[in-house]
Amino acid sequence: MNKKYAICYNKEIDNSTIVKERLFAILNRKEISVDIVDIDNLKTGYDFVFVIGGDGTILKTARFYARTQTPVFGINLGRLGFLSQTSKENIEKSVDKILNNEFYTENRIMLESSGYIALNDIVIKGALAGRTSSFSLKINDKPLCDYLADGIIIATPTGSTAYGLSAGGPVVSPHLNAFVIVPICPHTLTARPLVIPDNEKITICGTDPDSKYLFSADGQEFSEFENSIEIKKSAYSAKLALLDDSEFYSILKNKLHWGISPACIENSNYTK
Repeated sequence: MNKKYAICYNKEIDNSTIVKERLFAILNRKEISVDIVDIDNLKTGYDFVFVIGGDGTILKTARFYARTQTPVFGINLGRLGFLSQTSKENIEKSVDKILNNEFYTENRIMLESSGYIALNDIVIKGALAGRTSSFSLKINDKPLCDYLADGIIIATPTGSTAYGLSAGGPVVSPHLNAFVIVPICPHTLTARPLVIPDNEKITICGTDPDSKYLFSADGQEFSEFENSIEIKKSAYSAKLALLDDSEFYSILKNKLHWGISPACIENSNYTK
């Protein structure tokens, strides 16, 4: 049975339409039938989805297709592109590998709360910008910590290189079944990031009865709550299509310049 392919693109990103047309032409030249899908009008029924855009576009697409376990393959047009697997310059080479089955897929664990799912992270903050908020953290219904902070990040291993890393959290291999809890600018030096197994239930309570709190999933879907919110591992997992040369530690080195001195990064002779 022939596979059904789709190209998902974000028309708001520069050059996305041009790259979409180029990818469409490459696949047609190889006699591969493919549909064009806009990021704001995603639909199911495909066996493999190419995604053109930055990490935000890939996150939204991966969440949608996690429910059907459809592999998504990112083509980076953004700044960092940590979730993407190829650049616009290497599209045809990557397409050849995919059509020759020279790729593999990874199931990435996701978070779930209040009907939302997240591949990167769930972030809790106070509704009033510019003010710290009071939070209480419970693990498996057992009180653990009270925070006075700008917010709390609950990150997956995939999301550990995103907001959580910027807030001082650790980088976690995507092969680990764990979540990271990172307070944002806490008002105590003892409030450190915490790594927990992914089968534990996280409850965050707002301890100020007169305050409201904001919830965001991957920084793209938002909601508000007043008392408490539960976060746990989602029943769905994102399915990322990866090339053989996109192993996690290589990406960590090449895209985040891990362990490389600033002098080497600035040196034009430095090669990855």
